[in-house]
Amino acid sequence: MKKKIILEAIDPVEIYGPANKLLEIMCGRFPELKVVARGNELLLDGSQADVTAFNAKLDQLVEKRMHKRSLSRYDVEALFDEGISQEQAFADGAQIIVHNNEGKPVKARNATQERMVRAYFENDLTFAIGPAGTGKTYVAIALAVRALKLREVKRIILTRPAVEAGERLGFLPGDLKDKLDPYLQPLYDALGDMIPPKKLQEFITDGTIQIAPLAYMRGRTLDRACVILDEAQNTNLGQLKMFLTRMGRDAKFIVTGDATQIDLPNKADSGLIRGMNLLKGIPGIATIEFSNADIVRHPLVTRIVKAFDSIK
Repeated sequence: MKKKIILEAIDPVEIYGPANKLLEIMCGRFPELKVVARGNELLLDGSQADVTAFNAKLDQLVEKRMHKRSLSRYDVEALFDEGISQEQAFADGAQIIVHNNEGKPVKARNATQERMVRAYFENDLTFAIGPAGTGKTYVAIALAVRALKLREVKRIILTRPAVEAGERLGFLPGDLKDKLDPYLQPLYDALGDMIPPKKLQEFITDGTIQIAPLAYMRGRTLDRACVILDEAQNTNLGQLKMFLTRMGRDAKFIVTGDATQIDLPNKADSGLIRGMNLLKGIPGIATIEFSNADIVRHPLVTRIVKAFDSIK
């Protein structure tokens, strides 16, 4: 099916974006649809379903622009991703979770990451454990960002236990936030890859995205949220129970950790593996185990992990 769309009463650059960057995002959501832009005209060539859906999304985008000074990458992504089902997003082995700030797809990079993604959709609580560099936290945050964009949740909550790994908090400069930020920086980094900096700051300011130490979770009930506990090997059994019992209605919880990197003074105090064993077999809870073969960082990381494992 072929269709010509004419953008009237609006500068097409405001819709296409500088150097057609916004248009590239739109087209990326319809890989089988051919889209040619000629001034204020868009020529579509593809299936009737794709042409109709693209046209509808474009109309909504133009309407959004009428109520905003300008459109951002996040505006386009949120609108064009809206209504895409889990089955569509993961059809044909694409495994695309979300798109990063450069418009590139964030997807499962190996079979274990694929299992983690599937487990997330099929369960309300997912444990993902394994060595450093396997992408556990990054995939978890990508799933959370996707859920927020598709309005499946109202907020993202990321937390870590503030365990002193070789440094003492009291000797670090600044107020409490300054002292804790080094522990939470990896979470900021992953979010910064997937949400534009200005939008990310807005989300943090208005509480849509919250990043806090585990101790701040006590007493809360977390409804319609995607909640991620990172570095869970540094929690004791009581802390893990406290975190898991924060789960409210329509919430998704992901727990990530590496049992080989426990920073607690007494490593036997770690409650991650004990907690997982206690919960084994309960419907709605999944456990995904990563191995050295799943490491997706620099190839040397795999060798480094193996070398350190050999001295145990």
